[in-house]
Amino acid sequence: MKLAALTDIGSCRQENQDNYCGQQLTDGSGWGIVCDGMGGANGGRVAAKIATDTMLQYFSRQLKTLRHGEEKQFIMRGFDITNRAVYDKATSDPDMLGMGTTGVCAYIYENMAHIVHAGDSRAYLFRGGQIRQLTRDHSMVQQLVDSGQITREQAAAHPQKNLITRALGVSANIVPEYNRCGIEKGDIILLCTDGLTNMVSDEEIALILQETTFFDAPGVLVDRALLGGGQDNITVLLMGVESTEETNG
Repeated sequence: MKLAALTDIGSCRQENQDNYCGQQLTDGSGWGIVCDGMGGANGGRVAAKIATDTMLQYFSRQLKTLRHGEEKQFIMRGFDITNRAVYDKATSDPDMLGMGTTGVCAYIYENMAHIVHAGDSRAYLFRGGQIRQLTRDHSMVQQLVDSGQITREQAAAHPQKNLITRALGVSANIVPEYNRCGIEKGDIILLCTDGLTNMVSDEEIALILQETTFFDAPGVLVDRALLGGGQDNITVLLMGVESTEETNG
């Protein structure tokens, strides 16, 4: 397991309200989380930081209690605790009222990746030059796509594409979405905010991951998003399912 990550304010924002955290663990496993905060003034930045800090604390304290076969319950419980931490801050501090954050978290253990998310930050699997989205956006536009009212191409340019339907911290309870997928040596799990995916197509992302060394790839992806306009904060976190080679091509 290896990790590489980068966040950037982008070209149009006054502050970076994204945050991320990840850890390589001694048993060869690893985890990571990427968050995209929302809320006036400093609210979004605070929400995203609380979320990443809470998940770090959760993994650090509770991972030793995890039993094989209970990974889904473990990662979902972490999201519940994280949601409550953000919500408690939002409701106890008038300056933070209404804040929240997207979140996408992956825990990789042995031959499986466990993914939980809320909002439109995404997880992808990159394997053998191909990329596959593992998460489904919790957004108004995605609902329109799912119901057949608009196409995926129309969704990309929709004026309401940033309206999300789920987020951490906006209510006392949350129903995050869980997915899992088998992984192999050489695979990469990509976690990212919409500052990347709104500026760079999935095909371009796959090509960059194919042609760039692992530890250089976050910088190249961020640069490509900036070149595309950099209209939002950009965060990329890569989790590589091999420990010795630095290239994926």
